[in-house]
Amino acid sequence: MFENLSRRLQQTLDGLRGRGRIGEADLKKVMREIRMSLLEADVNFEVAKAFTKRVQEKALGQKVYESLTPAEQIYTIVYDELKELLGSEPKQPELKHEGNVWFLVGLQGTGKTTAAGKLARLYKSKGRRPLLVAADTQRPAARDQLRILAEQVGVPVLEVQNGEKPAETARRLREHLAKDYRDLVIVDTAGRLQIDEALMDELARLKDELEPTETLLVVDAMMGQEALGVSRTFDERIGVSGLILTKLDGDARGGAALSARYVTGKPIYFGGTSEKLDGIEPFYPDRLAQRILGMGDIQTLMERAQAAELEEPDKAPHEFDLNDLLAQMKQIQKMGSMTELIKMIPGLSRALPQNFQLDPKATKHLEAIIQSMTPAERRNPRILNASRRRRIARGSGTSVQEINRLIKTFEETKGMMKTLAKSPRKRRGFFGRR
Repeated sequence: MFENLSRRLQQTLDGLRGRGRIGEADLKKVMREIRMSLLEADVNFEVAKAFTKRVQEKALGQKVYESLTPAEQIYTIVYDELKELLGSEPKQPELKHEGNVWFLVGLQGTGKTTAAGKLARLYKSKGRRPLLVAADTQRPAARDQLRILAEQVGVPVLEVQNGEKPAETARRLREHLAKDYRDLVIVDTAGRLQIDEALMDELARLKDELEPTETLLVVDAMMGQEALGVSRTFDERIGVSGLILTKLDGDARGGAALSARYVTGKPIYFGGTSEKLDGIEPFYPDRLAQRILGMGDIQTLMERAQAAELEEPDKAPHEFDLNDLLAQMKQIQKMGSMTELIKMIPGLSRALPQNFQLDPKATKHLEAIIQSMTPAERRNPRILNASRRRRIARGSGTSVQEINRLIKTFEETKGMMKTLAKSPRKRRGFFGRR
C-alpha cells in the first residue's frame, strides 16, 4: 500500500535537496507535483487540492523559499499535513467499564466480519469479555463465518435468525447478557454489494434498538474513490463515530485511506494489516505519515517484536551456526511480512528499488534446505562437499546453486556478527543511543 505515492513524494521532495534556495515559482511547481502524486494514488480531488493548498500556504508563510534549508522545511510541513490529514493524534473507541456495544457497518466484502473477529481477539487479550453478535438476517453464510471466527478466538456468539426483527434481536441480547456477563458486545451487521435503501433502513432500526456506544464503519482501503461515497452515505444515514481501514497490506494505491478521515471527519481507530486474526492494529497517523515519506517506523517494529513474544537467544557460548540462522528466521516470521518489516527501518525503504518485494517462498526454501541437513552439517557447514550438497538439494526440492547462495549468505552474516561483537558501540542502544 502507498508504494507509488511514497515513491513519487520522495522523488519530488528529494529534488530540493542540496539547493541553497528555491524560488516561489519552484515552490508552486513542487506543489503541483505533490497534487499529481496524490491524485494518481486515488486520493479524492477535493482532498488533494486542500492538502497542497495548506502546504503551500504554510511554506509561503514561513518564507521557505528564502530559507537555507528548503528541503528540510518542506519535508517537515508535508509530514505535519499528512499527519493532520490522517487524523493528527491516534484515537481509540470509547471503552467504559461495562455496557460497551460496538456496531460494525459497511458493504459486503470490506472485511467487516473478519474485523469483528479480530477486535474480539484483540480485546480478549486485554482482559475484556467480548460477545460477538451475528446480526445479518439475510445471509446465513455471514453468520457461519462469524461463528467459526468466534470458535477460533474462544468467545461466544449470538446469532440472529432469518428475518428476525431488530426488537427481537435486542431482547435476545439482553437475555443473553443477563445469563452470561460480557463487557464488550461487537455486532456484525448486514452488508450488501452496494448501498440500497433497504439496507440503510434495516441498519437504522437495529441501531435504534441496540443503542451502541460506538458505530464503526469498515472501509476497504483498496476500494479507491468509491469508498468516499460509501463513507459519506453511511455517516449521513446511520451516523459513524469512527473508521476501521482493512487491507492496508494490499497493493492498491491507498487513496481511500488518505481521504476517508477527511471526508467523514471521523477518526480512524484501527488498520487491518493482514488476513490473520492478529492482523489488526491501532491506527497511528504519525507512523503512517512517516512510512509514506520513507522515514521508517521503528516504534511499530518494536511493538511487533514485543507482541510476537520473541524468545531469548540461547545464551550458551557457541559459534553461530545454521541452527541459529533457522531459529532467527522463524522468530522474525512471527512479526509479519519481511518486506513490510524492512520498510519500517528508517532510511532503508528509500534505498530499496521500486516495487521491492521479498518472495515469501524464498524463506520456505531456506528452511527446507537447512532442515534437510544432518545435525553435524548444521553445526559446521564447512563439511558440505559436492556430494552432500547434491543430497540436500534432492531432499529439499531445491538446487545446488540455492544451497551455495545460502552458505555464502550465512558466512557473510556470521562475519558481520563477529565484527559487531568486537565493535565498541555494541553496548549502545538503537542508533548508538545509550
